[in-house]
Amino acid sequence: MQKVSFELNGEFVELNQLLKLVGLCDSGGAGKMMVASGEVKVDGKQELRKTAKIRAGQQVSVGDVNITVGGV
Repeated sequence: MQKVSFELNGEFVELNQLLKLVGLCDSGGAGKMMVASGEVKVDGKQELRKTAKIRAGQQVSVGDVNITVGGV
């Protein structure tokens, strides 16, 4: 499993934007399609809300990639 760390600059990041920012997709629209397909999990549970607010301390996984969100 590939582990990726992402540091927040604000209170939260939208899920589709997070996928774009860590390089799992080319655009926010492509991120929305990934979420809609059901392949994205947040804290181990399937997440279908494309713009779900991801905050520090949460884990996002897509396939064999695990993203740890950190921040202030």
